[in-house]
Amino acid sequence: MTTDSLPPCQLPPPLKPGDLLKVISPSGTLRKFEAFHKGVEIWRSRGYRVEFQANWDARDGYLAGTDAERRQQLAAAWQDSECRGLLCSRGGYGITRLLEDWTWPMTEPSASKWLIGFSDITPLLWSLGQLGITGVHSAVLTTLPDEPEWSINRLFDCVEGRPLAPLTGVGWGGGQVKGILLPGNFTVATNLLGTPVQPTMEGTILALEDLGEAPYRLDRMLTQWRTSGAFEGVRGIALGRFSSCEVSPEIPSWTVEEVLRDRLGDLGIPIVCDLPFGHEGVNAALPVGQMVELDGDKGTLSWF
Repeated sequence: MTTDSLPPCQLPPPLKPGDLLKVISPSGTLRKFEAFHKGVEIWRSRGYRVEFQANWDARDGYLAGTDAERRQQLAAAWQDSECRGLLCSRGGYGITRLLEDWTWPMTEPSASKWLIGFSDITPLLWSLGQLGITGVHSAVLTTLPDEPEWSINRLFDCVEGRPLAPLTGVGWGGGQVKGILLPGNFTVATNLLGTPVQPTMEGTILALEDLGEAPYRLDRMLTQWRTSGAFEGVRGIALGRFSSCEVSPEIPSWTVEEVLRDRLGDLGIPIVCDLPFGHEGVNAALPVGQMVELDGDKGTLSWF
């Protein structure tokens, strides 16, 4: 874990139609093949050449191949001089295993590529960000077909070098703050605390979402962040969708929002909730490591 402030990351060269992109499966094994192929066709319909890496459809239990196969797949795509971007097929589970014995083969941001994914892809995005390279927290190939047109267009705006429109949610107050955007899945990010993949939180604006975590489990993880000091240095928090997290009315519980307000509301920083990113709904592209402004009064997240 680093101790210096996280600097702004460098954007890879803008993509353009005709560029070669490689499909990788660094996490869970593929299950939704129809959705996957539809996602590939969206990229191809924009003029991109999309090729599949070896073992992209491999299966080893719940993983998309052995750790060695998935590392080799990632390394081969990253080192391919013609390839301009890596498209993750899906999330699931498995990235943290891959990163146990992983060093990025190339560390020069000027020769970098786009990495696109979310959920279990969070550790790859954060690891790449520690090298000063921006990846995109955005739909994987199996979820891309469910995105509305404006969100798909936003993803292409991001990787093709066009400005990103602000996102609007619900502000909890706290004024305005600028910081380095660090988006990710909350559960996965919690499991990175105290590991070499955890970047410094100093000067960051966290953008967090989650899926299928009951309010008490969110409480447990938020309390871990508090007691471990992980929120120290965080300038603001942007909250996306916490999908399928509410429990049955018959079970005594706080709501997700009540838990979030209870565990985050006293941090004294701007917070915006209900932003359009995460699982089971629109997942607006968020470039990792870029300078943003969070307005806790107006409820907006803006790019420069």
